[in-house]
Amino acid sequence: MKHASPSYLTHQLLIAMPHMADPNFAQTVIYLVEHNAQGAMGLTINRPNGLSLADVLEQLRPDDTPPISSHGQPIYIGGPVQTDRGFVLHTADVQFQATLQLGELALSTSQDVLFAIADGSGPKKSLICLGYAGWEAGQLEAELVDNAWLTCPADQQILFDLPHDQRLSAAAARLGINLSLLTSQSGHA
Repeated sequence: MKHASPSYLTHQLLIAMPHMADPNFAQTVIYLVEHNAQGAMGLTINRPNGLSLADVLEQLRPDDTPPISSHGQPIYIGGPVQTDRGFVLHTADVQFQATLQLGELALSTSQDVLFAIADGSGPKKSLICLGYAGWEAGQLEAELVDNAWLTCPADQQILFDLPHDQRLSAAAARLGINLSLLTSQSGHA
């Protein structure tokens, strides 16, 4: 008897279904950094938290004036776990002290990536998050069975180029779905 190997969703986008009741995830799109037998970790890519890179730099280096360009770089709510910790999802064109290579993308957690972005020597494209979304072993799979999420392949245009308020509908559109036409009620046939 052949056993099918598990299908993991690393480098996919999770698209919250309209009936998602958890306020941490309602109307979100999440980039899955990792998904394996031990669980999953991702970053919400469409919820700015109101802070800018300049605000973060002022905390890290209070004696330095942040560059003007850092005022326009938003910080996102990456998820409800470790909300005091920063994660930078970026193109893999540069590497920093704490960088995990993810193919065409990379994830950095050291402060040097923030300073590089601010001074113009950082990655070509980046998304800065505070916190992350995490699932224990089997938890995300159960949510998928319950129709809480849709999935589609990650797309750098959605991650980095679109305004945050267009990312959810653009991810769904990759699947040919208009979320506004779906009911907010869940169920199984």
